[in-house]
Parts: sequence; structure tokens; C-alpha cells
Amino acid sequence: MKRLFDIICSSIALLLFLPLGLVIALILKFTGEGEIFFTHNRVGKDSKIFGLIKFASMLKDSPNLLTGDITVGSDPRVLPFGKFLRKTKLNEVAQILNILKGDISIVGPRPLTPKNFAFYPEEIQKEIIKMTPGLTGVGSIVFRDEESIISNSKKTYIDCYREDIAPYKGRLEIWYMNNRSFWLDLKLIFLTAWVIFFPQSKIYEKVLKGLPDRSEV
Repeated sequence: MKRLFDIICSSIALLLFLPLGLVIALILKFTGEGEIFFTHNRVGKDSKIFGLIKFASMLKDSPNLLTGDITVGSDPRVLPFGKFLRKTKLNEVAQILNILKGDISIVGPRPLTPKNFAFYPEEIQKEIIKMTPGLTGVGSIVFRDEESIISNSKKTYIDCYREDIAPYKGRLEIWYMNNRSFWLDLKLIFLTAWVIFFPQSKIYEKVLKGLPDRSEV
């Protein structure tokens, strides 16, 4: 049922997004480094590594520069047009292709790079790989401002991600696994759209009941 929902919705989304996607592709082709898509290795279900597709928003060699797999606020590797794509999350829409391929679902744990996935506690890693990753999910919604959290932390970007973000994000993904339902997926899709337009909103705290207590991490 979930796979059928993914195929139908992503096919419709692809058709609706195609005109805007062509405009974005043309702008990317003639600005920055001329790259349209960026493919990054991520950890999928059963630990399978796959290429996550995004519209190019950063320098092509970004994984080997500065903070590596972790993006911080005002990251100098982000291209001028890329700032707009990242703020509006339009860079993520290319992942419709990953949904159609079956690499990810519309809703699920956000797939991480192998390096960042390793920051999850081992017991959480074992649970997350049982699920198909998602274009969006509870972790993506709660940590909508992840880049700002890292930038404003007094810790190093690695320590901040490992100690402050990964443990709680992991617990959120486990919460999703234990509460999965079609109704919950619809809520998360709605909340994803909501926080794009209202990034400071904490409406998810009212809509999603029983989320893990962050103070207990």
C-alpha cells in the first residue's frame, strides 16, 4: 500500500513539477559550476548504499572541503542560487526520481551519508536500517533548522552533530518506526509543507503526540 502510494504521488508530483524543474535546470546549467544534479551516497534499507539525487546547490567537491558531510549555516560552499534552493527545499525535489526507483519512500527516516549515519548510537542504527528511508520524516521536521543549530553551537560542528543532534534525531526515527501508519505519514507530509513556509513554527509538538523527550537524550 505504501509503495503504491509512493509511486502514484511521486508520478503526479513529477508531472506537476516538470516545468519548474526545467527552469531550475537551465539556471543551474548557466550559473555556478554548470552542474544540474548532485548525487551523494546514502545509507538505505538493510544498509544498502545508494545515490541520493539533488539539484546541485553546493560546490561539486563540497564533501572534501571544510566541514565535509555536515552543512552549517552560511556555509561558503553553497552556491548563490543554491541558497534559494536549500531555503525552499527545492533542491530536494529531484529525489522524486529516487522514490520512483524505490530507493526511498515519501516518508521515512532521512537517509544519511555513511559518515553521519555512524554518529547514531549502534542500537539505533540497527533499527533504522530496517526501514526504507524517506524524502521527509519526523527527524527532518524537528531539525528543520539543523544548520543553524550547528552554526550557533559552541562545540565543534562534529561534536555538535554527534552529541546534540544525532542521538535525538535517532530517537525520533525510532518513534516513527513504532508509530507508523498511513495517517501519520499524511500528518508528516502536511507538517513538512508547513515548516517550509513557517520555519520557526513548532506546530509539530501539538500535532505529533508522544514524541521522545529531548531532555532525556
